[in-house]
Amino acid sequence: MSDKTQRLEIVTPERKVFSDNVDFLVAPGTEGELGILPEHAALITSLKIGIVRVYQEGKKINVAVSGGFLEVRDSKVTILATAAERADEIDVQRAEAAKQRAEQRLAAKTPDIDVLRAELALKRAINRLKAASSQ
Repeated sequence: MSDKTQRLEIVTPERKVFSDNVDFLVAPGTEGELGILPEHAALITSLKIGIVRVYQEGKKINVAVSGGFLEVRDSKVTILATAAERADEIDVQRAEAAKQRAEQRLAAKTPDIDVLRAELALKRAINRLKAASSQ
């Protein structure tokens, strides 16, 4: 790995989730995964629900994100996420309960259900569980 690092900031409307120098990161772009090394060309892209994998001093840190935007400029990466949680902060029982609720809503098939909203809730819950289990 190079001696160079880049600044990574992951923020949501509520808080700053991560702010430190990192060696490398992989983010879930809407068109596919993006690997960002120091001195990457300037870039702005949208993100989908997925896991940002952060590599820092030989360690991997997973951050579950629920969409947003990523900007690279001057060896600084900024992720503005709709929601984000570090894997070590995820309440697995709460995520499992959210997954079960979303699955029940989708299985019920009642006429008043917002299917898109339930599907997104299910994707977010599965993503959080995946991030927590891969830490």
